[in-house]
Amino acid sequence: MYEQKQKEGRLSRRVLLSAMIAGIAVAIVFTVTPWNFIPTQITEDVTVIANTEYGCVGESQYGISVVVPDCSAKVGDTVSATFNVPSGKLNGYWQELERRQNPMVDEWDRSVSGSGFSP
Repeated sequence: MYEQKQKEGRLSRRVLLSAMIAGIAVAIVFTVTPWNFIPTQITEDVTVIANTEYGCVGESQYGISVVVPDCSAKVGDTVSATFNVPSGKLNGYWQELERRQNPMVDEWDRSVSGSGFSP
């Protein structure tokens, strides 16, 4: 007869490896937050700031330069543009990340430009 040894109280390597992989995947998802880097498509009216050979260049309310192809508008006109913006810029994730990485930098420091020493 064939006798099978039974191991009591031990988990197989396959179960432990699967649990470790699942734990690492969950940690990565909540640490890296990939949904903050996935682009969101936005359509808005932008003001034309320049005309180029590729079309009109406009600036969105998010501070992003947008090229509108096949555009005959003049500088200062408003045109509709569709473009992609990273979700982190829309939901404030990038601003919060910047604030946490540079806690000693306040609004006054951000607005100062130039070089040299202060008195």
